[in-house]
Amino acid sequence: MSAFDDIRDYVALPRLLSLKLSPDGSRLISTVQTLNPDGKSYGTALWAIPVDGEPYRLTRSAKGETAAVFTGAGDVLFTSARPDTTVKDATDEVPALWLLPRAGGEARQIAARPGGIGTVRVAGDVVVFASDVLDGDEATEEERRKARKDAGISAILHEGYPVRYWDHDLGPARTRLFTGRLGAERLEDVRDLIPDAGEALRDVTFELTPDGTTVIATWRRFLSGGDSRTDLVAIDVATGQRRTLLTDEAHDFGGPLAVSPDGTRVACARERITGKDVPARVELWIADLATGEGRGYADDLFPMDVEWAPDSSAVHLVADYQGRRPVFRVPLEGEHTRLTGDDAAYLGLNASADGAFLYVMRSNIALAPAPARIDVATGEVADLPSPAPRPEVPGTLTEISATADDGTTVRGWLVLPEGASADSPAPFLLWIHGGPLGSWNDWQWRWQSWIMAQRGYAVLMPDPCMSTGYGQEMIDRGWGAWGPRTQADLDAIVDVALARDDIDHERVAAMGGSFGGYMANWLAGHTDRYQAIVTHASLWNLDQFAGTTDSSVFWQREFGGPGSERYEQLSPHVALDKITTPMLVIHGDKDYRVPIGEALRLWWDLQRNDVESKFLYFPDENHWILKPGNIVAWYETVLAFLAKHVLGEEWKRPDSVA
Repeated sequence: MSAFDDIRDYVALPRLLSLKLSPDGSRLISTVQTLNPDGKSYGTALWAIPVDGEPYRLTRSAKGETAAVFTGAGDVLFTSARPDTTVKDATDEVPALWLLPRAGGEARQIAARPGGIGTVRVAGDVVVFASDVLDGDEATEEERRKARKDAGISAILHEGYPVRYWDHDLGPARTRLFTGRLGAERLEDVRDLIPDAGEALRDVTFELTPDGTTVIATWRRFLSGGDSRTDLVAIDVATGQRRTLLTDEAHDFGGPLAVSPDGTRVACARERITGKDVPARVELWIADLATGEGRGYADDLFPMDVEWAPDSSAVHLVADYQGRRPVFRVPLEGEHTRLTGDDAAYLGLNASADGAFLYVMRSNIALAPAPARIDVATGEVADLPSPAPRPEVPGTLTEISATADDGTTVRGWLVLPEGASADSPAPFLLWIHGGPLGSWNDWQWRWQSWIMAQRGYAVLMPDPCMSTGYGQEMIDRGWGAWGPRTQADLDAIVDVALARDDIDHERVAAMGGSFGGYMANWLAGHTDRYQAIVTHASLWNLDQFAGTTDSSVFWQREFGGPGSERYEQLSPHVALDKITTPMLVIHGDKDYRVPIGEALRLWWDLQRNDVESKFLYFPDENHWILKPGNIVAWYETVLAFLAKHVLGEEWKRPDSVA
């Protein structure tokens, strides 16, 4: 029986989330997500993966464990909200820092903060971690938090922009970096590195130099008009003194971030500040830690993960490329080369101490993430035993391409169900990716094409304009022309797919989420090709969206200020009167990236224009649907909607939303 037969079986599949290599190179530590016994939520646990043995579980708690890193001695530091049984009346509301000894035995809590502990880095006996802190006397923070909670106060007074991020409110606490030293039982001499950081460390990305003396961190500078820039700073661990390492009014600097093993350089991403006529561009930037002097490397590759070679002579880089996500080797001198030649997508780079191997997470559209080892000399890839075994997919994966009207090649992946043939052509689904900067090249837990294939659908996952991995020109050609240019690319490759004799060109539908949802809305008003359209977390009225999203400044740069002609040119809502295709609207109320107002306005507009439509609403979900039961409801509703409008079946309201 396939894991894709029953959506509940699919939801219960274990998922590999991360990978870290021990200092001695003998084992990897992975965070694995599994369905909790109640079936209503997911939990996490740490697993060990010996490089020459079978995986085994390291931790077990109701609250789960995350953020695992190794100390130099091979002990594991991790965060968890599990209660500390050695402390009377201990609470388990926020994550604390725990240590699991390399020699075995029980984990022990070594540090806690009223605002919890987030990202952790360690070098020698120096530990640096992030935590949210209320302004005021640190000694009274815990009681002040309790007093606020007991008084029923949830109000937050803002004096600057933004006010929320992704799915949570910002404030009243602010992110700080703390440092301490590993002691015999606890983290000792814990202190705030920069107490007066204000909002500069919001969404901080940071690394610790190998000698433990310096933190390299992102630092946000706030400008007029709600704008900001992100610099890279060096913070002295002993004194807290800060110096600006990388700053540029035309660029932001940020993750992925890695300090060279010899402590002399930092590799990061440099992202261009966009404008109406300035498309997005991200490049690998390597700079000298002493002088801040640096330059770009690996032109046209958007860095997604970086790892230095042990001798500090080169960086290993992961980036989208032609529908894959290979590993590249980028030397400090000379041209970059592609290290892996398969169709996989890689993440979680870990270099062995001798530089001979890279340990990675390997996946693709048809392969769930699992650990693998890459021979750096040959590029040969070997899969390792996984604590989250890969499910068998019910069909085949085929690559197709088309020539757009301007001569550009547009490529994509076509998922074909078992049994699709000229005698039994499969109904067709177009799935449009989000971003808009992105690429279909990886396993998708949320947009799972194999669930659709199990039910007989062929699924096209194309990379139109603004997709990453095809050079800067692919992004430039879609900038400022979101709807029309993207539709032309989609039309070209859909034509190629529908010309196949194993696909039914009369039973077709389109789906998309985020930017893909924007394009689903755009298609609804600009073509009658599709019999049904599913739009998830979608942009509908661009002027409204640009002023209510959690990062309005980004969109104002591209679309222009209120009243800009680009809103009228590109907003799907302008074509409302042309929409006749049945639509399923899906949105989560906790989505602050594309606020719920977009769905509410779209839903009302469809209803007042008598467009056949349904609205699947999630009061407690964000941009993605993450709770197991809600995932089941999402797929069952989508499938029922498509069954009616594409397969011609009678509408049956799914039990999950009955």
